[in-house]
Amino acid sequence: MLTVKQIDVYIGRKQIIKQVSFQVKPGEIVGLVGPNGAGKTTIMKTILGLTKFNGKITVNQQAITENHHAPLAKVGALIEHPAIYPFLTGLQNLQLYSQDPTDMRQLVTLLQMDAYINTKAKGYSLGMKQKLGIAIALLNQPDLVILDEPMNGLDVEATISIRKIIKQYAERGTAFLISSHVLSELQKVMTQVILINHGSMIVNQNVAAFNQRAQKQYQLNTVANAATTKLLQAHQLTFSKTKTGFLVPREEIFAIQDLLAAQQIHLKMLAPVQLNFEQIIVDLLERQRGREHEKTLS
Repeated sequence: MLTVKQIDVYIGRKQIIKQVSFQVKPGEIVGLVGPNGAGKTTIMKTILGLTKFNGKITVNQQAITENHHAPLAKVGALIEHPAIYPFLTGLQNLQLYSQDPTDMRQLVTLLQMDAYINTKAKGYSLGMKQKLGIAIALLNQPDLVILDEPMNGLDVEATISIRKIIKQYAERGTAFLISSHVLSELQKVMTQVILINHGSMIVNQNVAAFNQRAQKQYQLNTVANAATTKLLQAHQLTFSKTKTGFLVPREEIFAIQDLLAAQQIHLKMLAPVQLNFEQIIVDLLERQRGREHEKTLS
């Protein structure tokens, strides 16, 4: 459905996106995650032909360029803020984009907007505007939907509703690319996770494989954590710091124990840790920062 191949994006001379490649297949819900400024929105804008880029992007095997947007005819999007005309009613906003009145009315009901859809959008709350923006993105049975922070401003009930709708559309074959800071909600719908930081892709895995990382961490604490840090760095072993010690991968436990014993550094604690989704993301980002710091020092 969507193929992004080795794209680079520059703003002036500064490179914002660096050699990013991934695919989104029909029915997949791909989560694009990363800290503020990582490049998530820029990637989405680039796919929509709103940003100059080097590399190749195709939708349904048709190339997207800055001047060729025809393949986007079956792509729905909500980027940053809903594109709503405030002095039109919600229904009039939908009619600007709708090609099928029946589909439009079904979306109004599905998103529970009947009570206010005929009032002017200027009086809408943030959550109401967000639902209208999502409705616009879902109009006309799109093949691909790109949503940037779709849960922004939604209450718990609306968030659950949107999550169900995304799953319903995906079951019909609609592909989704979604960025969100509400990782707990994104985790409940996505089938693939892409982690971006500083414009580079750190992880691109299906959710099952990604979640296996949760069982591969150990909490380590010693009588001399400062000396342990230097020792792990000197032997290029993977670790991230915690408030009380370190997180280390399971496969390196024996090597770490041997090194500590050789230096007569005694263990205070060594125990498996079950990380949640947010903790895995934080751990991966901390590891990347550690690698970048080591490169800077070298």
